Amino acid sequence: MEFTWQVDGQTLKLKTFLKEQGVSKKLLAKIKFQGGKLFVNDVIQNALYEVTDGDIIRIVIPDEGEHETLLPTNVPIDIVFEDEHLLVVNKPSDIASIPAQYHPTGTMANRVKNYYNERGYVNRVVHVVTRLDRDTTGLMLFAKHGFAHAMLDKQLRSGTLKKYYTALVGGQVMELLESDTIDLPIGRDMTSIIKREVTPDGQQAVTDYWLEKRTKEIAQVGIQLHTGRTHQIRVHFSAIGCPLLGDSMYDGQMDAGINRQALHCTRLTMRHPFTQEKLEFYQALPKDMITTIDR
Repeated sequence: MEFTWQVDGQTLKLKTFLKEQGVSKKLLAKIKFQGGKLFVNDVIQNALYEVTDGDIIRIVIPDEGEHETLLPTNVPIDIVFEDEHLLVVNKPSDIASIPAQYHPTGTMANRVKNYYNERGYVNRVVHVVTRLDRDTTGLMLFAKHGFAHAMLDKQLRSGTLKKYYTALVGGQVMELLESDTIDLPIGRDMTSIIKREVTPDGQQAVTDYWLEKRTKEIAQVGIQLHTGRTHQIRVHFSAIGCPLLGDSMYDGQMDAGINRQALHCTRLTMRHPFTQEKLEFYQALPKDMITTIDR
């Protein structure tokens, strides 16, 4: 894979210029030792070469091949968007994002690996950018090579890549404000290897929400995450007395017609890591959440 830039109004070392474009030391080492190349005006140079205004920089990144330990699972994926750098899919419920020790297959990563194999892509390492819990549905973002993954991770850290969710909650729904911010630290629940809880010594976790619909018993809320803690939405809404419907782990109501946490990643917004085009993806609510709302 190749990327090209033009130096604009400065004189500096090639490695410094590439760092400004998002090329990490790790990627630069991969180019150097695994068969990649650095070109300045179509002449091979090393990273210490001095570049100046108007120079054309081109890098060739070695193909990634595949993770031999990630097994393909031959199940179709619902593609929302794809180009040579990004893949956005609609994740169904009851499917984990990535394999675990006792569940090495059947996840979204396994399915994407199979998709890459079927199409003969040269880069078949599966880079998961945004994960979802097993029973959470909606938009999931993958990077199709390591450079794209690094660039998207920067957007996640800076808040440029934004994730929006829709949830159905019960409990003290009449206490919900029209909009509010939940800023409560989250850490491990010491009674479980899976659960999380609000705890003073936990990591900062910030969730914005706004009210979309409400009855006396149930509310539909829109949500934006500002941090990415495990089970963040589920823990935060349980902590304010409004657990997600169907979420048995966090005391959610189990007789509302949905048997998994009623949570869906509805929208993703970001800048394309290489074209800088503004991207926005939207995925309608799944049938089980719509049915619950209609009831």
